[in-house]
Amino acid sequence: MQKRTLKTAVMVVHDLAATAAAVVLTFVFRFQDGALAERLQALPLLLPPFLAYAGLIYAWFRLYRTKWRFASLPDLAGIVRAASVTALTLLVLDYVLVSSNLYGFYFFGKVAIALYWVLQIFLLGGPRLAFRYLKYARSRQSQARAATTPTLLLGRGTDIEIVLRAIESGSVKRLSPKGILSPRADEAGQMMRGVPVLGGFRDLEQVVADLANRGLPVRRLVATPSALAPESEPDDLIARARRLGLPLARVTSLGEGMRDAELAPLEIEDLLLRPTVAIDRPRLENFLTGARVVVTGGGGSIGSEICARAIAFGAAALLVIENSEPALHAVLNGPALLHAEAEVQGALADIRDRERLHAIIRDFRPTYVFHAAALKQVPYLERDWAEGIKTNVFGSINVAEATVAAGARALVMISTDKAIEPVSQLGVTKRFAEMVAQSLDAERAGPEATRLIAVRFGNVLGSAGSVVPVFKAQIARGGPVTVTHAEMVRYFMTVREASDLVLTAASHADAEGRGDTGDQRAAVYVLKMGQPVRIRDLAERMIRLAGFEPGEDIEIQVTGARPGERLNEILFAKEEPRVTLAGIDGVMAAKPVFADRAVLETWILRLRDAVAAGDRAAADAVFEEAIPDFRNRAGAVPNAQPGSIAPPAQAAVAATA
Repeated sequence: MQKRTLKTAVMVVHDLAATAAAVVLTFVFRFQDGALAERLQALPLLLPPFLAYAGLIYAWFRLYRTKWRFASLPDLAGIVRAASVTALTLLVLDYVLVSSNLYGFYFFGKVAIALYWVLQIFLLGGPRLAFRYLKYARSRQSQARAATTPTLLLGRGTDIEIVLRAIESGSVKRLSPKGILSPRADEAGQMMRGVPVLGGFRDLEQVVADLANRGLPVRRLVATPSALAPESEPDDLIARARRLGLPLARVTSLGEGMRDAELAPLEIEDLLLRPTVAIDRPRLENFLTGARVVVTGGGGSIGSEICARAIAFGAAALLVIENSEPALHAVLNGPALLHAEAEVQGALADIRDRERLHAIIRDFRPTYVFHAAALKQVPYLERDWAEGIKTNVFGSINVAEATVAAGARALVMISTDKAIEPVSQLGVTKRFAEMVAQSLDAERAGPEATRLIAVRFGNVLGSAGSVVPVFKAQIARGGPVTVTHAEMVRYFMTVREASDLVLTAASHADAEGRGDTGDQRAAVYVLKMGQPVRIRDLAERMIRLAGFEPGEDIEIQVTGARPGERLNEILFAKEEPRVTLAGIDGVMAAKPVFADRAVLETWILRLRDAVAAGDRAAADAVFEEAIPDFRNRAGAVPNAQPGSIAPPAQAAVAATA
């Protein structure tokens, strides 16, 4: 922090010195003899207030927000705007105040002010561009020395330029770009930052052979997001890369600036989704900058990604609550948190432990709490039903009450699409927890009131228990690939997209209607997940992407549905009134539907008694009374045998949020 403050102070001093130099040089170039002497004599009186004013203008146009080594056209545009404002100010003062009241003549004049404008832009922008060029030259030299892997870059020019900048800056290391393949024919033959565009994706084999003949054997392919778009035929690209025996990596974090560009191995699941929703990064930065964030279940798939994204968007402090010591150790020592500038803490705690949870959250004094801790595997919760109630219901109540007691601005409860018309213990426990949160939210109004909302979404690719890793393992063993039902469909999204949209929904809830009564506010947010995917189709495509033919090389077996599974997922309950979210892409919302607080308390007491007595029928009776749709299990798959759990090798695991 001190280093950053020092750098900012140096930039401020430089810009004020450049402004003073621009004024003096303007007089020297424009005036001579007595006219020059008179103006230089007046400088000690006029220059200090003008420099103070100029400093405020530069701060207003954010000239100190960007490091000089990354100076770019937007920064130059800010300099031009700032110089224009100061020049216009001089013009107004010269013509309105100075000439009529002080000197009786124009102290600057139009020609001198135009000259000042040019000099000011040059003196502010020139050193920035020169500094960037020096850093660029040094990084090119060091990158050339460190580059050990001849690489072909795949994608459109706009994406490729960001990757090349990342290589030059050193954030992507050890790559030596030898050429570019672009899906756009009009880019062929062009040069991008000194690297030639050698053709399109269909020219891959020929380009690799030509480079090998020139003594430049390609050892790696790097694909940008545009290379993996459906119109670029990524399946064909993967097949070509496999035939050549070349490893294919993808670029991640491409949309967040070249310093955040990273490489990751290309996984099959990267090709299984529709294009992800564009995230409003400035909105999330405004929402989280300086915030103190708590994440329960922070060692899980979604929880750990929310931790990383909260830090990326500017959270000042993060507390990770996790009951698994290995999971807590893993997330705290991951690169996203280990090198974070924010204050990062971890706490071993179980959300079932009310006193411990209240003490931790109270002492941390959070701004926002994201509740991701839950038991989520459908088959296990069907058998161990009481454990699901203890964690998903009683644990969620503990988190909600601790959040309110600590005076946080909002609690965001991670829910699931299985909570609507639930047919499983996972769905019904999550829906009950939603109702408790909505009841607490409705009791609070006013600008300082804690908001309590739920965010629902479906299956997350790459999460623990996701169907995709199961299919990959089965394909690697040579099959068979097991599907529980031939017609089962699910929604899918990436961990990154789900986490960003959770934060987006939270930002809306935080800003929306704090002074309204509870029944006028959105309380349930649902992430838009595109079109559902038939699980059998997913299995067939994964087999083909692995280079095999379904039914011939690798068999697909239908093993039968398990307890708590249904064919289709539902996003909203029939009785939930929808809410339109203006200007927020990727998120839908509904107003709350819940019972009276006193009735809820009675149900909670009955649930505690049922769990203590081990009486599942009594617990189900409470759920059926609280959530009438729980009686209607028409959506459940017929012939699922209660109380049994098929091992992963025999049945595909349906991923949950």
